Amino acid sequence: MKKVRLEIVGLSYSQTQSGAYALVLGETTGSRRLPIIIGGFEAQAIAIELEKMSPSRPLTHDLFKTFSQTFDITVSEVLIYNLVEGIFYAKLLCNDGSKEVEIDARTSDAIAIAVRFKCPISTYEFILKSAGIVLDDETATTTEESEHIAELSEMPVSSATDDYKGKSTEELKNLLQTALDEEQYELASKIRDELNQRKKS
Repeated sequence: MKKVRLEIVGLSYSQTQSGAYALVLGETTGSRRLPIIIGGFEAQAIAIELEKMSPSRPLTHDLFKTFSQTFDITVSEVLIYNLVEGIFYAKLLCNDGSKEVEIDARTSDAIAIAVRFKCPISTYEFILKSAGIVLDDETATTTEESEHIAELSEMPVSSATDDYKGKSTEELKNLLQTALDEEQYELASKIRDELNQRKKS
């Protein structure tokens, strides 16, 4: 199965879900984005590492890294391998020099660990096809911008958070494009989910 390499391009506060954040992953050689809703603790753990900040005491993910390195275990890759009913599934590919072991993990925890080990993040093509959002050249972020989007800034929420079921498919597509133009990835992911539901029915 074909893998696609991903990178972190955005991490923003969610105004539609209290205490939640939108983590946006993007393919390194394309314009598709994969928005994932994560918890506040995991968002903070990712942001702290991206910003090269040093907490006074080790966070859980820092402890995991120290523990692993103490016993010569490395995380060689994080793989987002499945998507079921809107939930992403991930695993850590770990190696102790003699064997490789796959460990199941929440996607948010896996990403927090990936940034600490500086290991690649990948997913399968079928996940990007079903849950990815395609950006055109005008709305795609540049590589330079992507390297610095680690702030937990507020994400503006459009008035389009109405009940999407009452809107036509064409209206939803227009709303999706507007959300992408304004880089409202969380909102875009909700519209995308509604469009995907309609395709199945």
